[in-house]
Amino acid sequence: MRVLLGMQGTVDFVIGWRPDEIERVAREFRITADELDRPAEITGERSLFVALLQHFAAGRGGERFVPSSDVLKDLAKRFRTEITLGGTSVRAALLLRRLGIPSLLHLVSEDENSRRLLPDDCAYITSATEDTLDPHLIVQYAEGDAVVVDGRVLRAPSANRVIIANDPPASALRFAPELGDEVARADVFLVSGFNTIQDPAVLEARLDEMTSVLARRAAGSVVVYEDAGFHDARYAPVVSDAIGPLVDVFSMNEDELQTRIDREIDLHDPVEVARAVEQLRRQVPDPTLVVHTRYWSVALGERADEFAAAMDGGNAAAGARFLLGDDIGADDIAVVAGGARQERGIEFAARLEGLVPGARCLAAFDVRPKSPTTIGLGDTFVGGFIAELARRGAEVVA
Repeated sequence: MRVLLGMQGTVDFVIGWRPDEIERVAREFRITADELDRPAEITGERSLFVALLQHFAAGRGGERFVPSSDVLKDLAKRFRTEITLGGTSVRAALLLRRLGIPSLLHLVSEDENSRRLLPDDCAYITSATEDTLDPHLIVQYAEGDAVVVDGRVLRAPSANRVIIANDPPASALRFAPELGDEVARADVFLVSGFNTIQDPAVLEARLDEMTSVLARRAAGSVVVYEDAGFHDARYAPVVSDAIGPLVDVFSMNEDELQTRIDREIDLHDPVEVARAVEQLRRQVPDPTLVVHTRYWSVALGERADEFAAAMDGGNAAAGARFLLGDDIGADDIAVVAGGARQERGIEFAARLEGLVPGARCLAAFDVRPKSPTTIGLGDTFVGGFIAELARRGAEVVA
């Protein structure tokens, strides 16, 4: 099995939600309660911090762009931070490694941190020609976490994470010269990372290059596209229009679903979700659509049944990470997969399948950590999804 994972990785500065630190920084910036109700345009450290507080109070995840990576580096200095590796492809590769499944990464940047933290047996190709460090700042918080800002109590209604970035190599998304040859040899190919491109000319060029690369895919291979929070939302439909007809699976989480349909939905209401996924199906009509959330995952399309097992592999892997954090292995995932599912999700799944012809919906596993890990759940879902494809020897015939 040859597994190729693209298109970029990141160095992440991770901040845990420690109320004493958050309240201290709020005092340093003299944040007032009324600011928390106004849209926050991110122009510097202070406005970035206000935007983070707003995401926290709403329980929203997502990705935000800052005018300079120095802004997030400066804000990170005010907190205790952990340096890790991130990006969908890298986290998927690290999970596959722990499951004994080799893969090849495609990167667009590297530096001392990435070389130090990436295990020696994680092979990669790269388009980078020099070292660069443009970290992504990630803030995670748990349901019920609370802080007091200018006398106002903010409490997170749900666990989530926010990603903030300005990453020029990711925005350029240059392909390594050998990418086409590797795609021709791959049994499974993950495509991700187009969300950071902000120059329309660059986006057009990269989509043209990807079209040429995917024309070389082997017969019987499986191509999975994982969506993400676009730094410029106007480009999301451009990417789906170009990539959708070329891939087998087009996957996203609940934040990306709601952004694409331009409204928030009740993830426990099967009627609302049915309308949402049917609207999404009209936007991306060709591949199997997969939407994965903390409560359920759903596949739509003629091949939904074929990918259901892989989808549940993603559910179990993400559930294990939510419960136990980074260092999960096959045994941890097996324990989650052998456990109970969320009762509310079971009822929801049955109703959604009745409302959306051909849909396969699976309830998430019932895990209840005291300190959940909210960073990288979607990436881990993708890793679990691909691991299941690899175990089956990519039996799903394209």
